[in-house]
Amino acid sequence: MSEDERHRSGADAEGLDDETDRSEIRSRYYGLLQELRVVVTGVQVLLAFLLTVPFAQGFARLDQTQRAWFGGALVSATLSVIAFVTPTAMHRYGKRTARGDRLAFSIVATRIGLFFLGLAVLLSFAVVVDFLYTGSTPVVLTVGVAAALLLAWLVVPLLTFRTDR
Repeated sequence: MSEDERHRSGADAEGLDDETDRSEIRSRYYGLLQELRVVVTGVQVLLAFLLTVPFAQGFARLDQTQRAWFGGALVSATLSVIAFVTPTAMHRYGKRTARGDRLAFSIVATRIGLFFLGLAVLLSFAVVVDFLYTGSTPVVLTVGVAAALLLAWLVVPLLTFRTDR
């Protein structure tokens, strides 16, 4: 691999040229779509579960706060599915010559999907632990899960990105 090719493989999506970096863009885009194939299935299962919960007998015992958190989880999971499927729609309907723009937009959509997925997981978890436990236990557990999400999905990737440069 030449020095120029190494530089391009480390470039941001916006820094790639649709013609000269065609194979690099294609490789990144297909890699992103592969990642999303794994994630989308899990998000769809979460959404399907959330869509059925209100029909369960125990749902009536949720208080107003728990119902609001559940509603937030439901909306977040739905928005997450939409964001994660967006790159596939861009692949099928997007302008073929705007490869770099499609990749950059798809990366942003994926980040939005991760945000909403994290929010859906956190709110769903909060509803369940608040339903099961009393006192400070739900708060402690929810803060712990929020910290784990932020660490694994934001802090570590950003630190890796920094050291990668």
